[in-house]
Amino acid sequence: MMRLAVPLLALIAVALAAPRVSAEDSGTLHVVIDNARSARGNIHVDICPQANFLSKCPYSAEAAARKGRVEVVVRGVPPGRYAAQITHDENGNKKVDRGLLGIPREGIGFSNNVRVRFRAPRFSEAAFTVTGGSQYITVNLQYFGGSGS
Repeated sequence: MMRLAVPLLALIAVALAAPRVSAEDSGTLHVVIDNARSARGNIHVDICPQANFLSKCPYSAEAAARKGRVEVVVRGVPPGRYAAQITHDENGNKKVDRGLLGIPREGIGFSNNVRVRFRAPRFSEAAFTVTGGSQYITVNLQYFGGSGS
């Protein structure tokens, strides 16, 4: 019995010492996306800490695409520094389709409206602070040709 109690007490102590993010501390991020070229597919938003930027991010949401402006709401984002990466998945295949030389054929965008030119954006260029509560950012989608999928 004593052998079981010691590890259990250690787990309880670790849990009590761990920092907590309450529902009140977590943010609701309203990402307003401008310039969607069509109503096909979905607009997908990833909210990424630096370690996950340009890869699989821990906070995400999506909404049906509409031509022009779309709002996507991402809930439960703890306070901190993040960058948003947005894709317009026009054909619904859950990835960014690429053409010649890896150039995206579907819309992409990043927080702070970082323009994609000859390289991927850096986290520091797209970073913003989530403070908790309700917060809005606006991102313009960028397309590199073609009429969509």
